[in-house]
Amino acid sequence: MRYNYIVPIKIVTADYRALAELRYRILHFLSEGDATASQLGLEPQQYFLLLALRGLPDGAQATIRTLAERLALKHNTTVELIDRLEAHGYVRRRRSPVDRRCVLVRLLPRGEKLLEQVARLRITELRGGGAALVNAIDTVLGRKRQPHGRKRAGNPTKRAVRRNRE
Repeated sequence: MRYNYIVPIKIVTADYRALAELRYRILHFLSEGDATASQLGLEPQQYFLLLALRGLPDGAQATIRTLAERLALKHNTTVELIDRLEAHGYVRRRRSPVDRRCVLVRLLPRGEKLLEQVARLRITELRGGGAALVNAIDTVLGRKRQPHGRKRAGNPTKRAVRRNRE
């Protein structure tokens, strides 16, 4: 793991407050996502699996192992989750044509439609209230945020160079 910032030898109350605020904001964001998914008939973990499946990085295969890793779940828990999603017609499993030991999961149109509904609501919520989460992250990282709409004075090129060094 690479660290770009030196943590002060003594952690002060402001550091604890910043971490507590960040954790609160993350939990709040996740619980709102759980509620949104539930309103549309999905268990939170089902939504996370659909999102992980649709949002895999380029080149990543949608294997059960990959999905389990992305969700921080055990393999058998991920299989059970996929079983439930498959029973609802949201995903389908098939053996890899290259490696028959490998099972690939794909999103079906019904699952894609439901995921899009949840994602649309989540993105709207995040765009509306995400500034508090960003501020919490910036506080933990020791960066000061400018109030919305204010511009920093100075040379924009120097700011970009400074940001790249950070």
